[in-house]
Amino acid sequence: MVSSSHEALHRIFQEDPGLFARAVRGLGVTFADPVSAAPFPTDLTENRPVERRVDTLLRMDTEGGERFLLAVESQGKPDSDKPASWAYYLSHLHAKYRLPPVLLVVCADRRTAAWAARQIDIGPPQWPSLTVRPLVLGPDNLPVIDSPDEAARDIPLTVLSASLHRQDPDSDAILKALATALKGLSADDESTASIFIELTEQGLGKTPAADLWRQIMAADLSFFQSETAQNLRAEGRAEGRAEGRAEGRAEDILLLLERRGVDVSEQDRERIRGCGDLDVLGVWFSRAITAQSVAEVFASGGGESLG
Repeated sequence: MVSSSHEALHRIFQEDPGLFARAVRGLGVTFADPVSAAPFPTDLTENRPVERRVDTLLRMDTEGGERFLLAVESQGKPDSDKPASWAYYLSHLHAKYRLPPVLLVVCADRRTAAWAARQIDIGPPQWPSLTVRPLVLGPDNLPVIDSPDEAARDIPLTVLSASLHRQDPDSDAILKALATALKGLSADDESTASIFIELTEQGLGKTPAADLWRQIMAADLSFFQSETAQNLRAEGRAEGRAEGRAEGRAEDILLLLERRGVDVSEQDRERIRGCGDLDVLGVWFSRAITAQSVAEVFASGGGESLG
């Protein structure tokens, strides 16, 4: 099953597609800032039994008129089957859309990031027919953002920094800077803050940093009146009340879908409210940020896309 931290590491690029260009500048690769980004279907399945899904797929239109496809993969551990899948993804996307594809692999683990960054040559050594060169973002090439001022200038990049540095000693400083930046948002940005609070918690996974984030949310964001924040504060006051947490998360999903104008049937409402698995609800919340239908929220994450 796809974890909520897995979802957060690629869905942050759906929330702010311009994050891609800003984040990879530290790799020495320059892309123009996008002026628009359109989500594309992530299902790369052909008319055969094997299901293939990229984690996130965006068509990027830049200020300079450049257009390309950005395929984002969240990778949790080395997987010997992935290079072949990535090669397939890129070839299929180029053939289907006739646009140049770029593969970005996001890893919170240093060993996985080093593995993913290798150039992949497909074919005999004397003449490889296909070369796959992923761009990789990991703890060693994404900066630590521990200044509240810097965090306020780019909250999505700070969320990604917190997620990728979640195992590092610097994680505390990043989270405190991020909380300060979120506190500076206006009341009109309440729904935006809610999304980034949720993505941060999910991106931190099951780490001590996640526990610290929940404590910060309970103590420092008492001004924040959204339902998500109320649930976080209630969670801090009543740790272990899993049932109440699940109910709150379900209501967050329904509220987000409602605000985005997505139709939700009574049957789907009952399914969401009846789910008691916080990991599943976390995945559904991440998908609800960009989903155009409830079917996309419930979509199976199976196939070869799991990082």
